[in-house]
Amino acid sequence: MMKIRYFLTFLISSFVLISCGGDGEDMTPPPVVVKNLNVTFEIQGASSENPEGDGSGKVTFNATADNATSYRLEYDGNSQNMINGELTVTFEDPGVQDYSVKVTATGSGGSQASKNVEVKVKREYEVPDDLLKLLTNNGSQKWRVQAEVTGHFGVGPKEATVPEFYKAQSFEKDFSGMYDDEYVFDQDKNFDHKTGGTVYGKADPMEDDLGSTSEPVNDDDEYENYPLDDYKGTWAYGFSNGRETLYLSDFGFLGFYVGGTHAYTIIQRTETAMVLRTEGADELSWFILLTTEEEFQEPSFNKLVFEDNFDVNGAPDEAKWNYDLEDGCAQGLCGWGNNEEQWYTDRSDNVRVEDGNLYITAKRESRGGKSYTSARLKTENKFEFTYGRVDVRAKLPSGGGTWPAIWMLGADYETNIWPGCGEIDIMEYVGNEPGKIRSSLHSPSSFGATENTEEVDIEDENDEFHLYSMTWTSNQISFYLDGERFYTYYPFQKDNRSWPFNNDQFLILNIAMGGNLGGNIDAGFDQSEMVIDYVKVYQ
Repeated sequence: MMKIRYFLTFLISSFVLISCGGDGEDMTPPPVVVKNLNVTFEIQGASSENPEGDGSGKVTFNATADNATSYRLEYDGNSQNMINGELTVTFEDPGVQDYSVKVTATGSGGSQASKNVEVKVKREYEVPDDLLKLLTNNGSQKWRVQAEVTGHFGVGPKEATVPEFYKAQSFEKDFSGMYDDEYVFDQDKNFDHKTGGTVYGKADPMEDDLGSTSEPVNDDDEYENYPLDDYKGTWAYGFSNGRETLYLSDFGFLGFYVGGTHAYTIIQRTETAMVLRTEGADELSWFILLTTEEEFQEPSFNKLVFEDNFDVNGAPDEAKWNYDLEDGCAQGLCGWGNNEEQWYTDRSDNVRVEDGNLYITAKRESRGGKSYTSARLKTENKFEFTYGRVDVRAKLPSGGGTWPAIWMLGADYETNIWPGCGEIDIMEYVGNEPGKIRSSLHSPSSFGATENTEEVDIEDENDEFHLYSMTWTSNQISFYLDGERFYTYYPFQKDNRSWPFNNDQFLILNIAMGGNLGGNIDAGFDQSEMVIDYVKVYQ
């Protein structure tokens, strides 16, 4: 009995040593290895005559493997779980496409096995009737970049729906080979790009895809006029991520060459235009606006409906002009809403007609608690109009702090509070920034630090007369210096926020001092004048 008892004690002790031994060694059993992964697929509608399927783009994948507990399928950046090793995928790119598909099987211990399979599948879409009519006019249709529209070209982050990083102003790329391009789509899915001899695009993808050239590259690494002959290709229609998409064959492109997918998602379309987005080789979203409308034509207005040639000396014609007075506090706009430092009057010291000109004088003098006086004339309740051309021939005042303006304001401003009423700044000048003028539009979509603005260089603005003009139609507002257009505002989407410019406005002429735009007033400033030869309005 003692021997047996000793033997049991030895066994127990040995068991304790074994259980507690190994200095903390992990006794977790090793993972079970996943092996013998097998992947099969069936293309819907595939036959000997149509091996790529029936055009649905649907492919059912099945995966089996020893010791696997889950399966996952990946292709073109997409990743999906396979339920019980089965998954039906709809490939969306139109036409016959090759896809590389990876299936990964995973076991309970983390062991994995992967396998790649190659699939060739056909995806066909029925082009919606309204899009086919828009795109091809049920035959053949010519398109162009709508250069006159603000934001006709731009860039934003990947998958953006608006060009958040940059959008071009009207005709901003006049120097490039983009604006004379024509794109022809026909209902037989042919695509014809008439380049006019040169195109515009990013240098790196152009060199990679189209070859090198001796043309210079600009500071943004772009070829502004890359030589490229007309070429032909095909187009296809698809529906991807809930949006209509146009696919161009080979290296076909629209507007600005960025390489990348050569697929153009339709972000927005009307009866005559469409906003398209493509992903470039840089993985940014690039936007282009195309239209079927004829080339932009300068508006023509020939009927003179208002004029003042300032032929009678004395005060301005009271049948045509009245005034804003004081500092704006009575209207709840102290400093006229811009922290301006002048007191407006209707005195001859500040406004007079003499020798065929209107003189608006800003001068240093104390009045109404202000250190400067000036004048602001307007045609409110005397002449108000919708659409037309305004011509004002004038010499501008000089001196740091002067801020002369020729502008217009919506006549309903008392009930449709600014910027809802809309404001059209035909000309603004800042004495602290000589040698340039600006024109701007203020609306609910762009006010304060407005983005709808453009500057242009000018010479002898203080000593010589220049012609400041604006044309206004139901679609666009353009600004001119001495007859040369330098800015057009033409929003693609017109609503109350972007286009409050379909109601009467009235004219305003003034010189402000200092304020948000005028800036610091020169300590040596005494007085300066804006001299106006005439004001004319045509419809």
